[in-house]
Amino acid sequence: MEEKVSVWKANLTNGIILGLISIVYTLVLYFLDMTFNKSLGYIFIVVQIGILFYMLKSYRDTVLHGYMTYGQSLGAGVVIILYSTILTTIFSYILYKFIDPGLTTKILAITEESMASRGMTQEQVDAGMAMSKKMMTPGFMVISGFLGSMLFGTIASLLVSIFTRKEGNPLVEPPVK
Repeated sequence: MEEKVSVWKANLTNGIILGLISIVYTLVLYFLDMTFNKSLGYIFIVVQIGILFYMLKSYRDTVLHGYMTYGQSLGAGVVIILYSTILTTIFSYILYKFIDPGLTTKILAITEESMASRGMTQEQVDAGMAMSKKMMTPGFMVISGFLGSMLFGTIASLLVSIFTRKEGNPLVEPPVK
């Protein structure tokens, strides 16, 4: 009889690895003073999706003996993202609260500049900045960052699972490696 492995236990290491990769990437951007570079952020989204694909494929081939339904892949992807998001959320809180509390000021300056460049009146900019300042507390940023990361991770898992699923009867068809 085969031993069943929990999806939570089997993907803990993958989630921690993805979280640590995200933290290292964030630190590299921070030390290079490129924290708010949108292009590098988009590039890392593609990198994260590639890493998630590799992790789900590895989970399928090593733990599930070469077969995985779409639902199993989606569940494993969300678990990986959950572990990763917990790590990166804790790191983000530490970064914005203790390491460099001035980052929130930089975000607000970028936001104000963006509003002005879109042709908003000074009154509109002031109203927008008042709202932005309320949302720039570390607590709000942690909650919104966690929810945003989980949403992104779920969507990424939905897409990646299309390519990592491999259905069949493992008793009839030998797994292809």
